[in-house]
Parts: sequence; structure tokens; C-alpha cells
Amino acid sequence: MALSRRSRQPTSINIWPGFVDALTQLVMVIVFVLLVFTVGQFYLSGAVSTQDLTIKKLTQQLNALTEMLGLATKSTDELKATRATLTAERDRLTAALGEASAAGADKQRQLSEQEVQIATLNENIKALQDQLAQLAAALDLAAAKDKDAQAKIEDLGNKLNLALATKVEELARYRSEFFGRLKQILGDRPDIRIVGDRFVFQSEVLFAPASAELADSARQQLIPVVNALREIQSQIPPGLNWILEVDGHTDPRPINTPVFQSNWELSTARALSVVKFLIEQGIPAEHLSAAGFGEFQPLDRGTTEDAYRRNRRIELKLTQR
Repeated sequence: MALSRRSRQPTSINIWPGFVDALTQLVMVIVFVLLVFTVGQFYLSGAVSTQDLTIKKLTQQLNALTEMLGLATKSTDELKATRATLTAERDRLTAALGEASAAGADKQRQLSEQEVQIATLNENIKALQDQLAQLAAALDLAAAKDKDAQAKIEDLGNKLNLALATKVEELARYRSEFFGRLKQILGDRPDIRIVGDRFVFQSEVLFAPASAELADSARQQLIPVVNALREIQSQIPPGLNWILEVDGHTDPRPINTPVFQSNWELSTARALSVVKFLIEQGIPAEHLSAAGFGEFQPLDRGTTEDAYRRNRRIELKLTQR
């Protein structure tokens, strides 16, 4: 029974030592793993820290690069704008250079033409200088001849002046004889008188008021003048170029008639009537002249009737033409 009991009881095996060994090994493994993990974690933390720093640096570098990229982009845009401006300026300068080159070529052509002109002008100047030299020589010769001619002219002038003085004296003598003969023939009449070198007839002696027609009685008054002039004319030498001036004068009062619209016309018509009568009497026309002075050469500037009468007159003057 005991044996049966022993055979029925299981065999008791002591596994604790093995368990302890296994557990010890397991603990050692775990410790080793923990140690490895700890070491790995240490190195991993260091690596992570290093990576964080690296990432931070890389981030900073990335930010710096981004900023630089922005600046570079901005600079690129500015450079593009500057390039466009410079390109336009280059094109403008190129065009200006082309124009300047064309202008320079044209200026060079003009300078060449001017050089040709200057050369031509220099030749012309030289030719003119030669001509001037010839003219100067001719002028010197002419001056010498002119000096001789001037002396001859001066001598001829003296002779001419002497001849003229002789003629004037001779004519003055004939004028004196003419006026003396007239005064002798006409007698001492208040309406016919000598004023200076003129023989004066009052207009009333020859003409009716506002008329230039010689009446028969007026013609008779002029016959002594004709006779005296004929007598003197026969004595005047042919070379003495004498002339009898007949001048008409009026008073200042205006006149306006169908025949005469002014004193100019009346005074001229009266002088012309006397000249025509003298021609009819045989006095040569080439030795006669007629002129009208109107009221502009008065003998008396008064406003009385007597002054007006004195200014209305016909004057005869024997002179040289």
C-alpha cells in the first residue's frame, strides 16, 4: 500500500535552480537590452539633438536662402528693367551714332567742298591782288598825269573865270546901257521904275485886273522896250549868251476865275504874254524866258492897297544864261 502510495505519488523534480538561471539570464538579457537601449537612447538623443541643431541651422540657412532668393529675384527684376533701359539707351545711342556718322560724313563732304571753295577764293584773291597791283601802278601813273591835268585845269579855270568875269562885266555894261536907254526913252514915270538889276512895270500899265491879255495901249507901252532891246542887241557880241527874263508877280489876295485858278497861273500867263509880244516884234525866242512867281516874291509885305499895287508887276532882267 505504501508502495502503491509511492508509486502513485509523482516524482518530485527541483527546477528552481534552472528557473533561477533562466531568470538570471533573462534579467541579464533584459539588463543588456536596457543597457543597449539606454546607450542607444543616449546616442539617439545626441543624434536627435545634433539633427535638431542641424535642422535649425538648415532652417536658418533655408530662410537666409529664401531671403536671398527674394533679393535675387528683386535684383533680377531690377536688372531686367535696367537691362531694358540700357538696351533702349543703347539703341538710342546707336541711332544717334548713326546720325552723327551720317552728319559727320555730310560735314566732311561740306568741308571738302569748302576747301575747294577756299582754294578757288585764294586763287581769285591772288588774281585780284595782281589786278590791284596793276591798278595801283596805273593809278600812280594816272596821278602823275592828273597832277599835270589839274594844273592845266586850274589854268583853264583861271582863264575861264577871267573870261566869265569879262563877260559879266561886258553884260553888265550892256545891261546898264539897256536900262539907261529905257529910262531915257520912258522918262521919269512912277509906274515904271528900276529896282536893283530889274526894270519893273506895274501890272496896271499892261493888264486889266484878273487878265493876262495885252491891250493895244499896253503894247504901245512895250514898244520902247523893244526898240531899246533891238538897239542893245545889235551891239552885244555873238559869243555873249544873254537872255531877257520876263517875270510875273501878283499881290497875295487869292484868285479863282474860270481862266485862272491861282495867282501862279495868272502871273505866268502875264509873263508869257509879254514874251509872245516881244517875239512878234522880232526879238529872238532863244534870248527870252517867262516865269511866274505868284504872290511869293513881294516887294512890299504890307497889307495896304498901295502895297498890293506895288507887288502886282512885270519885271525885266537882262542877264546871262
